[in-house]
Amino acid sequence: MSLSRRDFARQSAITGAGVALIGSVGALATAPNALAATETETGGAGEDSAESRHGGVGYGPLVTDPKGLLALPAGFSYRVITHSGKTKLESGEFTPSNHDGTSTFEGPRGATLLVNNHELAGPRANWPYPVPLTEGLVYDPAAAGGCTVVEVRRDKVAEWVGIAGTATNCAGGNTPWGTWLTCEETEDKAGTNGFTKNHGYVFEVDPEDRRRNRNPKPIKALGRYAHEAVVVDPKRDRLYLTEDASNPNGLLYRWTPPQGFEHGHGKLRTLADDAGSLQAFKCFDSGGKFVDDLSRATKIGTVYGVDWVDVTDRDARTVSVRKQFTAGQVTRARKLEGMWWSDGGVYIVSSYARTESPGQAHDGAVWFYDPKRRTLTLKVLIGVNPDPSVDGAFDGPDNITVSPYGGLVIAEDGEGVQHLFGATESGRTYPIARNELNIGTAEAPEYSEFTGVTFSPDGRTLYANIQVPGIMLAITGPWKRQKRG
Repeated sequence: MSLSRRDFARQSAITGAGVALIGSVGALATAPNALAATETETGGAGEDSAESRHGGVGYGPLVTDPKGLLALPAGFSYRVITHSGKTKLESGEFTPSNHDGTSTFEGPRGATLLVNNHELAGPRANWPYPVPLTEGLVYDPAAAGGCTVVEVRRDKVAEWVGIAGTATNCAGGNTPWGTWLTCEETEDKAGTNGFTKNHGYVFEVDPEDRRRNRNPKPIKALGRYAHEAVVVDPKRDRLYLTEDASNPNGLLYRWTPPQGFEHGHGKLRTLADDAGSLQAFKCFDSGGKFVDDLSRATKIGTVYGVDWVDVTDRDARTVSVRKQFTAGQVTRARKLEGMWWSDGGVYIVSSYARTESPGQAHDGAVWFYDPKRRTLTLKVLIGVNPDPSVDGAFDGPDNITVSPYGGLVIAEDGEGVQHLFGATESGRTYPIARNELNIGTAEAPEYSEFTGVTFSPDGRTLYANIQVPGIMLAITGPWKRQKRG
């Protein structure tokens, strides 16, 4: 059932939907001049205490790491789980590089299982540590990417290949039935970069039953485009997917399964290539006016009605999916990134907007889509960071998770200094970690983005990756329920 512009305008007039806030995370508003400060040079709180600097939210200033890897608040610690080129798989090869999207699952006998994407683009020769071509788990032997599965115990870590021969595995999403959907952020066809098969698909990886991962098959029903992330609506069985693309900007998609389809382990890969319906979203404001790009929103609490438009050629045989729509047909956004299902809907990240977008420039936004009301609400809006080299403001949100302690935890993929940061229900932001591994030079320092932010099933450990060179970290400490701020 679609929500017409007239219906949404009428609903807004009656209920005030134009300023309503949806979801228990609440209104999460940020701007550079309102961002929480981070740390002193010495890492000590002193008179400049966590309470005064953070208004009672967060965990205080970050303490510089003498090992030069990860700054954390006092009382917190980290453990390196995997490190590309240093740790090894069960099969003897080195851990692949370029860690990206990750999710956790309950493993056997108290273990935690993680599925870790490796965002490796182009031919295998480009990378010193591609995902090994494990027999039976390879989609395209010319491609470097894929996923590894990591089993973490208190005194032991094991890692093995979940899928190989895929390309640019960026984010993805977990499923209610305990698997991982890995997304290829590319539109490369067979013949490009030496590839033997088309790419730009979603694949399913089972973290526990290795047999289910054999003979990988793309889920073509979900479309072929520059996939970023995916979530499953556990009540309605629909999937929502983001596209990280430009020229033109990417889209938010919804896939509805065919009538009678029941989700479960491996069921998606059994679908026909054209099964169900794939649609792109179309937004309009409370007055019924079409919204061409999400960058048009300038205020926290902005609410758009959402309709869905059918995709004609989901496999993009001749034209990219997003280019199949003309002006006025769909709503676009720059760098649609991470997603997370919570509070009866899906949180969606748009990392930034600049000249490629027709609206207001910003350095990050988080939206919440409510499938019951068919509305999209702006929850986070980060103003343009005037000096990313200064450690004191956040920009470029990417991977995202909802914290068991309230609010959001966001991985930063911005300019300059890179953080993991939290956002409370009332909009205060606070640092959780800072990447201190300089992969540039002393004169021109460079710090890789954080990726794969996700909590362990018991909520005690926050896992995250430093993408380059590829390091998975487990962060523990005195987590606490965050105040609204």
